[in-house]
Amino acid sequence: MVRVSGLASGMDIDQIVSDLMKAERMPIDKMKKQKQTLEWQRDDYRSMNLLLSEFNNLAFNMTLQSSYSSKTVSSSDETKVKAAATSSAANASYTLSNVTMATAAQSISTSIDSSMDPTKSLWSQRGSMDSSVWTEKTVEQAAITLSADTSTVKLAKGAVSAVNQNTGTLNSISVTTDGTSKAYTVRIGTAAGIINSNEVFINEDTGEMTFGTTLTSGSTIEAFSYQQNVLNFSVTTYDSTGKATGNIQDGGSTPFEFDGSTSLNTLLTQISNSKVGISAFFDEGTNKVVMTRKDTGNLSSADSADGSNMVFSGGFLTGFLQLAGDAKGTDAKFTLNGLETTRKSNTFTTGGVTYTLQNNFTGDVRVNVSNDTQKVFDTIKDFVTKYNELIEKINGKITEERDRNYQPLTDEEREKLTDKQAEQWDEKAKSGLLKGDSILSNGLNQMRSNWYASVSGMSGGFSQLTDIGISTSANYTDRGKLVIEGDGTKLKEAIEKDPQSVMDLFMKSGSTTSEKGIVRRLRDTITQTISKVEQRAGRSTWTSEQFLLGRNLKSVNSQITSFESRLTQVEDRYYRQFTAMEKAIQNANAQSAQLSQYFS
Repeated sequence: MVRVSGLASGMDIDQIVSDLMKAERMPIDKMKKQKQTLEWQRDDYRSMNLLLSEFNNLAFNMTLQSSYSSKTVSSSDETKVKAAATSSAANASYTLSNVTMATAAQSISTSIDSSMDPTKSLWSQRGSMDSSVWTEKTVEQAAITLSADTSTVKLAKGAVSAVNQNTGTLNSISVTTDGTSKAYTVRIGTAAGIINSNEVFINEDTGEMTFGTTLTSGSTIEAFSYQQNVLNFSVTTYDSTGKATGNIQDGGSTPFEFDGSTSLNTLLTQISNSKVGISAFFDEGTNKVVMTRKDTGNLSSADSADGSNMVFSGGFLTGFLQLAGDAKGTDAKFTLNGLETTRKSNTFTTGGVTYTLQNNFTGDVRVNVSNDTQKVFDTIKDFVTKYNELIEKINGKITEERDRNYQPLTDEEREKLTDKQAEQWDEKAKSGLLKGDSILSNGLNQMRSNWYASVSGMSGGFSQLTDIGISTSANYTDRGKLVIEGDGTKLKEAIEKDPQSVMDLFMKSGSTTSEKGIVRRLRDTITQTISKVEQRAGRSTWTSEQFLLGRNLKSVNSQITSFESRLTQVEDRYYRQFTAMEKAIQNANAQSAQLSQYFS
């Protein structure tokens, strides 16, 4: 549509239409403010639900027995015995005496040749070992295509003794370049010397191949096999039940295989990291290998005649290292409250008390188990504090006054303010959106009732909150906050005197509200309140149709869309009318000009 802007009339048509549209837009601005208010109100509800959910999670912890049954343990001599107790432990005193700590089975090798370097490959030091400890293994080497010009190519592993032994061709490797194959004679050793152009030298220690000529990029070293020297041995250990810890198919033993390029330190580290449960290391001071069970106690096979805790097989362990297989650990022996007994480990649990033996001794060490009154007190005190914080925040929202002088800003109004001014305006405009809300108010009232009402069916001495020294604040402005009387002495005395009754007061189960403990009532009320708030304000994952404010927002959005379409039509109508006026003025001006000519 062509719009004529005051050429004939001299009027600012765009400004006039803009001013007219401001009046026309007043209803839609009101709708947008209504939409913003609904969104803020929805967000306020959801923030309250978040607070309720967080408190509900804390309340769940208060339904666990461990929150009320903490134990404190003291030992008369922690250099000899340390102890800890679970909530199931009985309040009692225990005496330990005549303690002999458990030991771990250990096997120590004979001294190794002093020239042995534990950081170098074992194959490179094979002169220090009997040849019978080694086993040859065939390795199938896949074809290797070179990505660059080179004369050296390293095999995956060293300790090489022969090439292509299985094919009968003992001394050649084939290389194909541009479709042409060339055989290189294999020479194996530790010193390369002069390598002829038709030779390939293989360092038997490292497995590095050096060709007598440079191989070009794209050449392929054809597949071949080579013999590698490896160490094979196995170790068998047993758990506390006498069952072997190794593989069933291996008869309960754990097999190991190491290629000759492995160092002694690496070999021992891998044994230590395996499932056999052995800590292995080389002592450079004595040149001996030490293998010690990680677990203490006499851990032997249930079927073993000699009671060996570690069984070694393979020439490397039994021949070269000469590790003894008859090593045995010993069980811990002690007297507990007059009863002589044993354990595999120096840490053991009985009657809910975990003891850790620190030293051998013959005298007595007393271990006392009692209720940890302070910890239970702190748990309850923290819960009361969190509840007070919750109701303070909710009360703050439902009592906050609504300042109706501050409505949500339109885009045009916001542009006229600085960021700080707009932020301050929004803060006032958001105030009081939940004032007097019935859902939250009823929820708070019900929670107060949950705290104050007696718990029926209690077998102990406490049936209501005031019995244990917790009451309502006398200050009206606190709006139902709880206070722990005095310095908490009454609550501590209640916990010390009848911990079971205190626990039941908070977490007792029941089929009716009156039979339920305080925390279970609170969780029921909170769950119901959260559900009601969700019906009004929904969750972030819900669609607009699933909650009341969402449906209201959808309705307002629909009204805004319809009204914006109407405003477009109104604006077009104004411009058509002014365009018609401009054309009429132009025609009148033309007629006036013609009449002036007739009279001139």
